[in-house]
Amino acid sequence: MDWVSRMNEAIRYIEDHITEEIDYSEAAKIACCSTYHFQRMFSFITDVALSEYIRRRRLTLAAFELQSGPVKVIDLALKYGYDSPEAFTRAFQSMHGTTPTAARSAGTKLKAYPPMTFQLSIKGAAEMNYRMEEAGPFAVVGVRNRVNTEMAFDIVPKLWAEAAENGLFGKLWDIRDESRKVRGILGVCAGGDFGKSEEFDYILAITSEQSPPEGMAKLDFPAAAWAVFEAPGSPDNLQDIWRRLYTEWVPVSAYDLANLPAIECYLPIEENKNELWVPVVKRK
Repeated sequence: MDWVSRMNEAIRYIEDHITEEIDYSEAAKIACCSTYHFQRMFSFITDVALSEYIRRRRLTLAAFELQSGPVKVIDLALKYGYDSPEAFTRAFQSMHGTTPTAARSAGTKLKAYPPMTFQLSIKGAAEMNYRMEEAGPFAVVGVRNRVNTEMAFDIVPKLWAEAAENGLFGKLWDIRDESRKVRGILGVCAGGDFGKSEEFDYILAITSEQSPPEGMAKLDFPAAAWAVFEAPGSPDNLQDIWRRLYTEWVPVSAYDLANLPAIECYLPIEENKNELWVPVVKRK
């Protein structure tokens, strides 16, 4: 099954369970990637967070039901996962601009979000510089932070600023292992499969075999294949590499994303580039 088909199967799973508590890890399994990658990939491709998409779909279906029969608001609230009619009404009004009661009336304007369908679009006007590497086993040591997936673009830069202010990078540099291919100051995106969680671990780290100092954690990596993407210039350019990884490279490559953390490598400033290391497996 190709990438597009798998993503559409994942959407079908969500639609089939739209009135239930949706297990993100199950949707990710259908898409053949980790929960972390599935949530990030969905957001990059669609410009909407997975949780927001699910919310929109539920409130779209709720509006249809209000207009087609005498269903009770309290029953709809429970059906679509709200704790109370009041919480449901607030969410409904936030999206539709009207109350559930008013939505029953003819002439009331409502919003409808249809199920998403993924298609392959032709891109590639700009090249992506990458290489394949075999690396590991190796370990990284650093400070672990729990980050909300939807807030990552705001939170992660603040973590780096705080780390610089607190002298963390100097401490990491002192315990570095220079013999490893993975080098520089690292931002490790340790997603894993957290079921319905919308959070991931972001570790500010260094490649090291030493025991972690107080307040730090150690993460071991097995031997794996990695796709390594270069991001010239500013560290901010890594975000564009993330976007293009999900929207351009993964759909047409011969690889799937492995269920291991990806690593942002911030190299010495004189190299004028940084790297994104993404663990991959051959597509079946």
